[in-house]
Amino acid sequence: MKKITSHIKNPAKVNKAAKLAIQLIQAGSVKSGTSDYFFAILEAAMLSSTPCTDPSVRADYHSLFMEAQSTKEFSKAAGQIKDAISNLPVATKDDDAEEAMSLEDNTNVADEDSKTRAKDKDNNDEDQADPFGLDALLHESTKKGEKLKTKSEGAVKIKEDEEETKRFLKSQREALITCLEIAARRYKTPWCQTVIDILVKHAFDNEARFTARQRDAIGKLWASIREQLTRRKQGKSVNGKLDVNAFEWLQQKYAGEKISIRHSVGGSGDRRAQQWLG
Repeated sequence: MKKITSHIKNPAKVNKAAKLAIQLIQAGSVKSGTSDYFFAILEAAMLSSTPCTDPSVRADYHSLFMEAQSTKEFSKAAGQIKDAISNLPVATKDDDAEEAMSLEDNTNVADEDSKTRAKDKDNNDEDQADPFGLDALLHESTKKGEKLKTKSEGAVKIKEDEEETKRFLKSQREALITCLEIAARRYKTPWCQTVIDILVKHAFDNEARFTARQRDAIGKLWASIREQLTRRKQGKSVNGKLDVNAFEWLQQKYAGEKISIRHSVGGSGDRRAQQWLG
């Protein structure tokens, strides 16, 4: 990365250096331990004597920074999902029972909707019969009746707030499950894998915050991710083919290479790597 940093300042070498930097991102080599070195590459690119808007380097700069931005946004979104999961309350038996009832009573919900529409229509008919509310003026309620009405309205308001909270939590849990499923679909992208491993493992560790059906979905998702993680550690991809990250690939490639007196690695210490980079 230091070599790329020194070369990306040179307009004649921006193309090769930018491609190498992008390959590091795509291979998943930019992690917490190397992020400072990679950020130095981006800083060096902006310190070039040639403006980034110059036609000769604009495409290279655009590709590099777009790739870096995608990585940043994905990691940021994953962090927000983790925080949202941690802030969920623990799911109760009532939540599980309500979920089971909602799955079984889909047809009943449809019937209730039709009944509600019919009831609303009747209420509208009644409102049209007294459009100016004159009936309300003709029948004065007593103070006792007003107090009972106030208490009743207060109880209804509390119940409505509780129902709204339940609906919000239900929607939030469903949205988080959808986010996990979408993230898991990107597992074939090397630089996404470590972030997804951590994210799904976090959801699995906090599965008690989800309902029974959602816990089952998280368990299956983590089992799938764990299997792919095991294959990666064995050097295989999800398809069974050899799959290693950039560091492992370089380690295998240069394990048996000779090193020259100038400490430059090549086929026989011939500095080919440096010659290619320039």
